[in-house]
Amino acid sequence: MRVLITAGPTREYLDDVRYLSNASTGKMGFACARAAARAGHAVTLVTGPVALADLPGVRTVRVTTAEEMYRAVMKAYPKADAAIMTAAVGDYRPARRFDGKIKKADGTLTLTLVRTRDILFEMGRKKGKRILVGFALEVQDAVHQALLKYKKKNLDYVVLNTPKTFAADSMDCRVYRA
Repeated sequence: MRVLITAGPTREYLDDVRYLSNASTGKMGFACARAAARAGHAVTLVTGPVALADLPGVRTVRVTTAEEMYRAVMKAYPKADAAIMTAAVGDYRPARRFDGKIKKADGTLTLTLVRTRDILFEMGRKKGKRILVGFALEVQDAVHQALLKYKKKNLDYVVLNTPKTFAADSMDCRVYRA
C-alpha cells in the first residue's frame, strides 16, 4: 500500500524573522510514518518545519508554509492508497509579508489575515476509494467539532485529540469512523 502522511506545523511569515505557527513537533506524524514503513508500506511523509531526522525507508518532503504543504500533498495524493493527515496546518496567513524586520513603533500594529487552502477538504473531494484519516485538535465542544470535520471533509476516520498531545510521546485520543 502507498501511504501519504503529513506531520508538523506550518509557518506563515509576517516578515523575514517572525511567523505565525503552532506548537506541533511532528512527533505523531513521524510515528505514523515509522509504523507504516515497518509494516511494509511505501510511505511519503510531507512535513512542516520540525527538529526530527528523516526516517529510513520513508520518502520525506520538507515544506514550510501551508501553500507549500498543499502543493506537495496534492502532488503525492494521486499515487496514494491511504492518507494520514496529522499536520497542524495554519488556517490563516498574513495578507502581506513585510520586507526585512518589522520595527517597533509607537501605537498598535494591525495585521490582516487571509484563509489558507483547506488541504483536507480538497483531499476529501478527490478521495475516490482511498482511505482518508484526519486529525481534529479541539478545545471547545470537541466531539461535535470532530464529527463535523469528519462529515465535511469526507473522512473515513477522524482522530480527536487535545493541545496536550503537542510534543507528547503518547496520547489519549478518540477515533471516529462510519
